[in-house]
Amino acid sequence: MADWAPIAKEYDPLKAGSIDGTDEEPHDRAIWRAMLARYVPNKGVTGDPHLTLFVARLNLQTTEEKLKEVFSRYGDIRKIRLVRDLVTGFSKGYAFIEYKEERALLKAHRDANRLVIDQHEIFVDFELERTLKGWIPRRLGGGFGGKKESGQLRFGGRDRPFRKPINLPNVKNDFYGEGSSEKRNWSREGTRDWRTRDRDHERSRDKRWPERERSWAWGDSERERDSKEERSRGRERKDRDR
Repeated sequence: MADWAPIAKEYDPLKAGSIDGTDEEPHDRAIWRAMLARYVPNKGVTGDPHLTLFVARLNLQTTEEKLKEVFSRYGDIRKIRLVRDLVTGFSKGYAFIEYKEERALLKAHRDANRLVIDQHEIFVDFELERTLKGWIPRRLGGGFGGKKESGQLRFGGRDRPFRKPINLPNVKNDFYGEGSSEKRNWSREGTRDWRTRDRDHERSRDKRWPERERSWAWGDSERERDSKEERSRGRERKDRDR
């Protein structure tokens, strides 16, 4: 718990697939793929990764000129790379923007997230491919994205950080008597006490049983005597009426 952080400091597909980073087994096939993948960042990408901003969820009609117009308000831009399909040339909906100064990068990271461009709310974060150790992209089962419909959510990023694990006290061993020898002895003595109490209760009940029988017998004799008296009184009344 002392080392816990909502944002991943090192990418682990198993932790990224867990809402609080405590899963021990993968719960979907994509996590298996990411764990078995051996991804090497694209060596053809140039520029300073620590000054590069990742922009996603773009409208497919958004162009480089539009991105330059919007993001140049935060500082001087060195390069914009809008990722396009190699075959069709259409935009894939995300881009990388490299700034000249770190101050401009931090300002864009703070203010441009959830900005609406061409009727689309965008997502902005630092580049992770070359800065986060162990990074696996989404196409190989990694990343920090995912949709609820697919059931392949990923955590540990800015958009969906880790939840803090629940720190429960370790009481299982004590509950089942698996703790120290003193606790085990105490539990055994406790069971003996209950057994002796049960035996004493049985004995006392056996002693009280004859007394209850005598009381019930006495009660029966009282009822018989009362009924005889009532009968005799009834006969006397009849004789008087005659």
